[in-house]
Amino acid sequence: MILRHAIGDTLPSLQLAESAVGVMMIPIPKAGILRGCSGIEEALAVPGVTGVEITAKQHYPITPLPEGSAYLGFIFAKGNTPAQVEAAIREAHGRLSFRIGAVLPVLGIAAQ
Repeated sequence: MILRHAIGDTLPSLQLAESAVGVMMIPIPKAGILRGCSGIEEALAVPGVTGVEITAKQHYPITPLPEGSAYLGFIFAKGNTPAQVEAAIREAHGRLSFRIGAVLPVLGIAAQ
């Protein structure tokens, strides 16, 4: 669209959608090893929620922001108003449960 405008081409009519959409990047609550996730089906059952994607890999270390650089996944929703979408995302997030285990230290033993 920017390029079309720059060369003087006509732009298509821009109409805002009559519905609201939103996404939540699921934050990592604490550092550790992701052992599992439950409640995905329950989160998907929330009216307005259109998807739940868990992108973090199980049995791998996870680190919350700001030290970390990733999220556990994403919750997507659609509704008539931004408030409805936000409420759906918050409810869906509340139905998710993540099992995060402790990171066990590795003892470095120098060879003699």
